[in-house]
Amino acid sequence: MTPTINCAEACVNGCSLGEACPHRGHLAQALKFMAETDLDQLVEVAQASAPQRMLRQLEKGNLPGYPQS
Repeated sequence: MTPTINCAEACVNGCSLGEACPHRGHLAQALKFMAETDLDQLVEVAQASAPQRMLRQLEKGNLPGYPQS
């Protein structure tokens, strides 16, 4: 049985489970996407998602440089 961990915390410096990671399929998909996608298109994707990510952090009250309300 694969242990359940919080990857966002435990794998900050790399995967803690290695080959036993249940998310290795996602990694393979992400690597394939990165390899097959033009850099300009990757930049467009990142720019399009930046406002959404910033709003989520703002809703959580978690923006660096801004005081907590």
